[in-house]
Amino acid sequence: MSKILKLLFSILIFFNLQILADAQTLIGSVTAVPDGFYGMWRVESELSETNSSQTFRKNGVDLWNLSRIGDVIFLCNPFNGAKAQINVTSSENNVIIFTKTGKSSNKAFTDTVKIELKGDSFRGVDEIVLQTFVDDKIIKTEKAEYVLRGDKISGEVK
Repeated sequence: MSKILKLLFSILIFFNLQILADAQTLIGSVTAVPDGFYGMWRVESELSETNSSQTFRKNGVDLWNLSRIGDVIFLCNPFNGAKAQINVTSSENNVIIFTKTGKSSNKAFTDTVKIELKGDSFRGVDEIVLQTFVDDKIIKTEKAEYVLRGDKISGEVK
């Protein structure tokens, strides 16, 4: 009897997790992202808050090339050659929230961006969390929040 209960319990957990995964997919579906999001952007960032001023720059100017191949969205920076796949967590009424993550040696970062598109420009915030690990334990967490301003350089405006 306990094997049957374990099996039923496992099936219920699987279906509940699948329902949650489907709900998240619908909220952040790349098909919900407006076409005006894609293209080349000149992005200015200004540090508004941090717990580690020695780690994060006060101001910055970058180029973002946002493109989509199938159901995958990429953010490329031609200045430094960086390329990352982004995960859209929400896209409603021209407000887009996406994350990108990365890891190198003993550091891991999560970058969460929330922007509002208005034609050929956007305004928003970028929250960065940088964690340093030693022996798989977090020894330091550094955070920063930037105010973003973006202007479209190329690509269709919708």
